[in-house]
Amino acid sequence: MAKIIAVNAGSSSLKFQLFEMDDESVITSGVIERIGLEDSIFTIKFNGEKDVRTLPIPTHKEAVHLLLDTLLEKNIVSSLEDIKGVGHRVVQGGSYFKESAIIDEDVVSKIDELKSLAPLHNPAHLTGYYAFKEAIPSAGAVAVFDTAFHQTLEPRCYIYPIPYKFYTDYKVRKYGAHGTSHYYVSQKVIEKLGNPEHSKIIVAHLGAGGSLTAVKDGKSINTSMGFTPLAGIMMGTRSGDLDPSIIDYLIEQVGMDMKDVIHMLNKESGLLGVSGVSSDFRDVLNAANEGNERAKLAIDIFFRRVIAYIGRYFIALGGCDAIAFTAGIGENSAYARKEILSLVSEALGIVVDDDANENGEGERLISKPESKIKVYVIPTNEELVIARDTKRLLNL
Repeated sequence: MAKIIAVNAGSSSLKFQLFEMDDESVITSGVIERIGLEDSIFTIKFNGEKDVRTLPIPTHKEAVHLLLDTLLEKNIVSSLEDIKGVGHRVVQGGSYFKESAIIDEDVVSKIDELKSLAPLHNPAHLTGYYAFKEAIPSAGAVAVFDTAFHQTLEPRCYIYPIPYKFYTDYKVRKYGAHGTSHYYVSQKVIEKLGNPEHSKIIVAHLGAGGSLTAVKDGKSINTSMGFTPLAGIMMGTRSGDLDPSIIDYLIEQVGMDMKDVIHMLNKESGLLGVSGVSSDFRDVLNAANEGNERAKLAIDIFFRRVIAYIGRYFIALGGCDAIAFTAGIGENSAYARKEILSLVSEALGIVVDDDANENGEGERLISKPESKIKVYVIPTNEELVIARDTKRLLNL
């Protein structure tokens, strides 16, 4: 009975899922939010019930101890030694890691070295790692990197057209993100296509953060996020691609400093920035339906940013067997899927099954048989990928 916990430590949060790996069932799951504040929120789901508590949780270390104490108090595990492996999501693995890795001193040093590329995340991942290592020294630990799936990109796709020394000396290149999700979803689609030797798939991971990836024969050949997750499509609060001269203009003409501009592009732009309503697609859509013109504009821009990458990757792949929608918007908004597909349906020969799109649930095909490209909805499961890699690498 191998129990493995998949952990995602963010800058102020700790998400978790505890798996029984014999059948890959979820024993418990939850999240600790607002770490570092007096009103931190601890949510845990177990046996069909959800327990929510608000209390001060100063650090990630205390968050880990609270979680593990709760597992014992609720008799979710009889002993912490029942947990044989801890799988840690790590946002930035740079060019060091083409796959998941057992965490040792060398892996720790590389994650720490790369913190300048993910300053909000990599330090938190290491804090989580040390906290679990101290609490359950008998459990093995594995790092699963968001960037690993995109290490199959060729230099012509990851090198930026700036002086080459910035790549060689400072590691400036496209790394991508959401790789664990893109891997999981593309593998699911390949299965649904009958496990062909060759396949051309576009995965649209659309949520508060969003990215698209072109997957050829199971490997990422290009992805929309770049050096950081700020690049690519418009997102909840991120601008996505824009003319970099805008940054200089805002500094020189508006009087902003660089940190203010980057904060604005990451936290105040996207759906929130254009609509003025919210970063949540549902809120913006409700406002648009009530006649808010800026909300309508925000949604229109969002859809067109997405189809620009669908078109780009259709060409890069030399055609497309399937498009898969996943993540918060991709999985849950029938309207978003329909409108995005309507914008490319004539060019790509896509025919949507409206009933499957609007009324279906879970993994499903939402295109009609006559559609030239199959379209799927595939709920992502990054935690399961983390748990599987942890089991495999630790031989559990």
